[in-house]
Amino acid sequence: MPVLFRPISRRRAIATGAAAMALAPTVARAADSLRVGKTIVNSFPMAGVDVGQQAGVFTAENIDVTISTFRGDGQIQQALTAGAIDIGFGSGPGMGYASKGVPAHAVAVMANPPRNMCLVVPKDGPVKSIADLRGKKIGVSTAGSLTDWLVRAISTREGWGPDGIQTVPMGEVRTRAIAMKAGELQGSVTAIEEGYDYKAQGGGDILMNFGQITPDFITHVIFATDALIQKNPELLRRFLHGWFTTVAYIRDHRADAVRVLAKATNYSEKIVDESYDTEMSMISFDGAFSPKAVDTIRASLKELGITDAEPAAAAMYDPDFTPVRL
Repeated sequence: MPVLFRPISRRRAIATGAAAMALAPTVARAADSLRVGKTIVNSFPMAGVDVGQQAGVFTAENIDVTISTFRGDGQIQQALTAGAIDIGFGSGPGMGYASKGVPAHAVAVMANPPRNMCLVVPKDGPVKSIADLRGKKIGVSTAGSLTDWLVRAISTREGWGPDGIQTVPMGEVRTRAIAMKAGELQGSVTAIEEGYDYKAQGGGDILMNFGQITPDFITHVIFATDALIQKNPELLRRFLHGWFTTVAYIRDHRADAVRVLAKATNYSEKIVDESYDTEMSMISFDGAFSPKAVDTIRASLKELGITDAEPAAAAMYDPDFTPVRL
């Protein structure tokens, strides 16, 4: 029988292997860096990036993610314009800024109808029903933001016109809570988690959930700078694959995800768990844009004064990166 191979000594095998390793090219490469900005700290969907980071999802995509937090859509758009971040998590109405020259476009949908947004009112305040909102002062994050538009949507639906309710930009949720306690505001638009927390502490109650106001809507999107889109689309695709892998992880590992989300949003695990089903019911699992929802956003931009006319859909987002398939 012919000899197929000849055994070699252990010493020779080690020497041969070491020589081969020395001559072999290095295949590992340094991780690509991406700077990701969140519009607000207390957002369940946006805190998903913290889950992905801690679960090692982005590391598996060979991406080193640096996370920062801003105060509203306006600041996110400024950061994208200045090149201070590569990726921005913002609101659907924020898509209109691209038509005004901001060098960034929405590349994926993060969340659809605003079921995670609610209107809270003080326990002893004058607002007991939607009808009581006319002429009242309602706190929002910034002018031209999602929270601003949602209040205007109520007013328009009730037949009071877009300015039938006064919106008062006051930044952080905590600032608005203090203003409600002082009687300066009669309500505030906030995340459902904050609503549950506000109610649990006896400050007031949740008057309504905004999912019922506008079912065809894009609440949150992922923005990418035009520089990233044009110069490194492959890196952007890896980030989006990591993001939607993270979304699937949050769906399949509730308890682990809740622990990270609670820490990232500064809510208790109880509050985050209580909000979990509502939040997940609006989350996109592939980032695809609904044409009907995009049309709603286009109409909202003129109402908010972000644009003078409804921009073309093509000016607002880049459809080439979705749907994302895992």
